[in-house]
Amino acid sequence: MHRRHFLCFATVSFAAVALSAAQPDAAKAKAIPARMQEFVDRQVVAGAVTLVAQGGKVVALDAVGYSDLKTKRPMRTDDLFWIASMTKPITGVAVLMLQDEGKLSVDDAVEKFLPEFKGQMLLATKTPDATVLKKPGRRITLRDLLTHTAGLNSDVPETGRDLMLGERTLAYALQPLSFEPGSKWQYSNPGINTLGRIVEVVSGQNFADFLATRLFQPLGMKDTTFWPSEGQARRVAKSYQPGPDNKGLAEVDNYFLKGLPLTARWRTAIPAGGLYSTAGDIAKFYQMMLSGGTAHGKRFLSATAHQQLTSTQTGDIKTGFTEGLSWGFGFQVVKQPTGVTAMLAPGTYGHGGAYGTQSWADPKTGTIYILMIQRARMQNGDASDIRKAFQETASATWVR
Repeated sequence: MHRRHFLCFATVSFAAVALSAAQPDAAKAKAIPARMQEFVDRQVVAGAVTLVAQGGKVVALDAVGYSDLKTKRPMRTDDLFWIASMTKPITGVAVLMLQDEGKLSVDDAVEKFLPEFKGQMLLATKTPDATVLKKPGRRITLRDLLTHTAGLNSDVPETGRDLMLGERTLAYALQPLSFEPGSKWQYSNPGINTLGRIVEVVSGQNFADFLATRLFQPLGMKDTTFWPSEGQARRVAKSYQPGPDNKGLAEVDNYFLKGLPLTARWRTAIPAGGLYSTAGDIAKFYQMMLSGGTAHGKRFLSATAHQQLTSTQTGDIKTGFTEGLSWGFGFQVVKQPTGVTAMLAPGTYGHGGAYGTQSWADPKTGTIYILMIQRARMQNGDASDIRKAFQETASATWVR
């Protein structure tokens, strides 16, 4: 089952329009949901929402399968998904907005804003008998956090309660670094969470309020939140993993919630991966990025900040979960298209999420690719067959 919608951006807000004659015919446009339905039929996923935008227009928005297998509720294009690490680029944008205001620099030391990081040591050697620490060659910077090259460890004590961002960053600061800052890449939720805490300290707002007032509300991202309302919660797609003996699909809780209520606003807003959103909302964010950091006649990012976010900042350091990737500030950047990114141009930027969600913007063609699924225990969501199939089909159908 699938539903099709053709929409356009009106300065990033959506309005229904007829497709121009230059667009593929309706039969050809059915290729994307038909391809996604194959994964539903094979019980790889319960359902999926896909969105393709090009040249400022949403040219395809489709839903297939189910958001709830038990009740057989059909997937809808406005269903919410846990986007997990797709939150990270949004955190990066928040940091660069503050840099534009002169309140921080990506080259500032983290300890300038969070004194608990002063004197942080580096793990030199560790044996069963002894742990040897030494002073690192330099202090970690915001740039290191944005590119996952700081070497922060993820040890957070189990306290039996949800730790606030300030408590989490204190725990990170008390752990020795894994490697010299800037010397290698190691994917780091603690690093992005630390950036979120810096946003709080510098802006004087809690992290969720900063995102809501500075990004989500101005962009019209009404369904993007750390805490879905009761009404939104009814639209959250259920998460699934392979069933016993890898047969069928079994419902699974969002592990990131750690058993806490979905709607509880007292849960900590996690900058590294706590957001829920819809395909349409994420398209608004990426359209703002493709428009050079502007939307609705408002500039959200300077040209310099936009360039820093979306271009390689990691040099020749090997990064990412698939070949040919580099890292910008919060965004992954395609350096050499290959494999799952073969259909994307160099310079395409975006990010995936733990349960297989994907969001990418190709500045060469002006195309946005958004895949929303909720599938746990994928071997590598960034390299998944469903992501590749979606991007291949979308690019063959829509990209000119």
